[in-house]
Amino acid sequence: MLASQPQPQPHHLHLHDHRRFPPRPAILRPIQTPSRRLHLSPISSSLHHTLPNQENDGPSITENNILRTHNSRSTALLLRHLSAQDQEDPHGENIQEHLPLLKQDREKLLEISLRSKRTPQFPGSIYVNSSSPLLQSVFRGENSNLDQDDDEVDDEMLVKALEIRRKVTAEVFKEAMRKGKFGITYCENLVSRIPEFIDFVMIKAVAMKKLPEFSRSSYNVRARVFIDESEVVPLIRWLKHNSLSYPQIGKLICASRGNLYSIRDLAEWLKSIHVKGRFIGVALTRAGANVLERSVEELDEIIEYLESNGVRRDWMGYVVSRCPEILSFSMEELRSRAEFYLNMGMDKNDFGTMLFDCPKVLGYLSMGEMNQKVAYLKDFGLNNEDVGRLLAFKPQLMACSIEDRWRPLVKYFYYLGISKDGMKRILTMKPMVFCVDLENTIVPKVQFLRDIGIQEDAIGSVLARFPSLLTYSLYKKIRPVVIFLLTKAGVSQQDIGKVIALGPELLGCSIANKLDHNVKYFLSLGITLPVLGKMISDFPMLLRYNIDILRPKYRYLRRMMIRPLQDLIEFPRFFSYSLEERIIPRHRIMVENRINFKLRYMLASTDEEFDMRVKEAVERRRRFESGVMYQPPSDSRDDDSTETSSCSQMPDNAVEST
Repeated sequence: MLASQPQPQPHHLHLHDHRRFPPRPAILRPIQTPSRRLHLSPISSSLHHTLPNQENDGPSITENNILRTHNSRSTALLLRHLSAQDQEDPHGENIQEHLPLLKQDREKLLEISLRSKRTPQFPGSIYVNSSSPLLQSVFRGENSNLDQDDDEVDDEMLVKALEIRRKVTAEVFKEAMRKGKFGITYCENLVSRIPEFIDFVMIKAVAMKKLPEFSRSSYNVRARVFIDESEVVPLIRWLKHNSLSYPQIGKLICASRGNLYSIRDLAEWLKSIHVKGRFIGVALTRAGANVLERSVEELDEIIEYLESNGVRRDWMGYVVSRCPEILSFSMEELRSRAEFYLNMGMDKNDFGTMLFDCPKVLGYLSMGEMNQKVAYLKDFGLNNEDVGRLLAFKPQLMACSIEDRWRPLVKYFYYLGISKDGMKRILTMKPMVFCVDLENTIVPKVQFLRDIGIQEDAIGSVLARFPSLLTYSLYKKIRPVVIFLLTKAGVSQQDIGKVIALGPELLGCSIANKLDHNVKYFLSLGITLPVLGKMISDFPMLLRYNIDILRPKYRYLRRMMIRPLQDLIEFPRFFSYSLEERIIPRHRIMVENRINFKLRYMLASTDEEFDMRVKEAVERRRRFESGVMYQPPSDSRDDDSTETSSCSQMPDNAVEST
């Protein structure tokens, strides 16, 4: 029997056998607990799956019906929950209720309880079907056996619960907006701008729980009903249609404090006073929080007061859209601000025009700032009425800062040698100079004047004489004029500083419409370009006159006075005198008295000086004629010498008689 049995053959392992028949994988072993036996529970897990060839003998777990292993965290949660039945004290109490939960577990259970829908579970994941006992253990802060650390944890869980509830409310609001045909991105952006309104919806939805019809409704249903009843989604659609951006809409909704109907009423009222387009949103957001609480009658009273003080009805929309702070003033404050300007001698028409030009002068500054700026302007030597006229002409001065604009500018003018009277002249002639930036606008232009050859002590007088120079563009206005004078008008580089110093008004002339036409006219008279440059150096204002004024004067000089062109070249200021009031009357006097003067002595004198000069010339002519008449006729040579000597004794200003 023993011999007939086959002997066991030695088992030889070869490398190629392992390649063809790989070793069988090791069987996964379940987690063994020596003190308790695992029982089935209401937790859905892969532990409930069995192999098809195994018999299901009971709830015991073997190594053949385990498909996978749990990680450390899921295993700890599984063991904690499954040990609830085995861990009971002799009095029948569940020890699980007294076991402390991890912070992550508390937050997870809280989030599961507050969500409106069950989180989708993947196959084999753990989900607690009933979390009421665990939630009770989370929020049992009233037990006397909990210490201070547990109270702090419960406070943190309450804050976490509020955050979760806020997120749920935001999702309900986004869902309501998506039903109103709003895009996903717009919904996200708007909801991020209205956290106060989301909290308001959350509070109202919780309060609706006390109502009988909502006592059994879920939180999501109550929040959705309140959002629909508040009509906030149609309001958002209407505001967006009226060109309001989502930041403006969010700011308005938060400022309304739940009174959403006031937003629509105020927007309709703004339309009635001609506020249009995107300025409706600007006016709503900048008018102040209390403007939504004001009635239409109060707003109409403000408009009627402004209209009674010179602001036209069709200007009202422009004024309110640029300075909506006016709507938040009480009538007493509005009257005090308006009387501040009216008491400076400003009439109602000037006040209305000033408010239209710069609406900020009424509602942007405080009364203290307004008084301080008016007092600073009076330091230049202006009285109360002068300041009123100045502000009516250029109200933008009130929007400038004293420390940032005016004081540095005044110091710089003193450095350039401009006196207080010169600053007063600049302020009255061109008040816009006190509104421009010093470093970026004025300093580069002064440096340019130095570069073209103007003396340092003459720059201040140039600016005081023509302050508009400081408001012109350096690269678009000033430099092109200088280049034109150097290249097209014949002015030399040595004389360009003299030309600008004597006639800074040339920098304000148009090249195409003024300077170029005048240069071409003088060249057409036969004046060469270098000679014209010398004439401009002597009299720069020659290029500023209108050709229609130059042509009659030149025609009278050549045809009636019969003067050569050289006289005009020697005295280009001839064109600066009036033809009817100066040139023709004095020429007639000269003709009647049979005398002749150079143009310089004929025109460049007062009437008294001219009459005196005429009398002297007539007397010299009379003496000369008398001396020639009584000479003996035989001595012809003596006659010629006497006439010659008499003519040599005549001054240069008395040319030969006619």
